[in-house]
Amino acid sequence: MKKQNAYSKEELLQVADGTVFGMENGKLPTAPMLMVDRVLNITEDGGAYNKGQIIAELDIDESLWFFHCHFKGDPVMPGCLGLDGLWQLIGFYLTWTGAKGRGRALGVGKLKFKGQVRPYHEKITYKIDIKRVMEKPSSMIWGDGQLSIGDRVIYVAKGLQVGLFPDLSYDFGDDPSLDTF
Repeated sequence: MKKQNAYSKEELLQVADGTVFGMENGKLPTAPMLMVDRVLNITEDGGAYNKGQIIAELDIDESLWFFHCHFKGDPVMPGCLGLDGLWQLIGFYLTWTGAKGRGRALGVGKLKFKGQVRPYHEKITYKIDIKRVMEKPSSMIWGDGQLSIGDRVIYVAKGLQVGLFPDLSYDFGDDPSLDTF
């Protein structure tokens, strides 16, 4: 698949399977942890810092798995899943630029919740403005993100950080000391 500026759910699932950027490079999680249904626009310029931007959506309905366990009689999407969606997208952006290695979320500087996602909402919109991309010794990215319901911004994440590590390996549980990260 060639580099493009928008991705469907099916294409994002191909990224999760490793068939788009390769098995050894950044991948998205598979369902049900994939917190994105489509990327509407991804660019290497523009955004608040003129270093790139990604805008994506997740469809919301009562059938989503987390509404059935968080919380009984008071369903709400866990805030950590919205934050994970932001990390998934900024990591996707870094891989989309051509950076190599397996991805890991590294942190967030400041996070604020100003609302909640309920089963009656139709969709959430993610927007991430890229602040900085570093390529050596490992590829890393920083950005500021937000999650919105309609026109209302309900999550604000400053200083999102993700890295791609070419030497990251999984030791299959044999020896935790062999874990490279």
